[in-house]
Amino acid sequence: MESLSRAGQEMSLAALKQHDPYITSIADLTGQVALYTFCPKANQWEKTDIEGTLFVYRRSASPYHGFTIVNRLNMHNLVEPVNKDLEFQLHEPFLLYRNASCEYYLFTFNIE
Repeated sequence: MESLSRAGQEMSLAALKQHDPYITSIADLTGQVALYTFCPKANQWEKTDIEGTLFVYRRSASPYHGFTIVNRLNMHNLVEPVNKDLEFQLHEPFLLYRNASCEYYLFTFNIE
């Protein structure tokens, strides 16, 4: 994953805290991801309107970790708590996950 300068990390942390005051630090990030969701009726992956920087962070309250995509396309960000119900599968170059609501998502990295 990528790294930020100290000033960049502080600015990003301050922006994330505006949405969740319990965020204490950024654990990791990657500059550009696109999010897809699985549509069971069509039996295919469909691109969402969410793409941007992916932040993995630590929190001072339960759940103690989470991740978010700060969306560059609109004001709707993806926010996902990391808990026991979250499942991941790596299928390079994609990362798939299922959340507690049994929704399936796929990340693509370094989109243009």
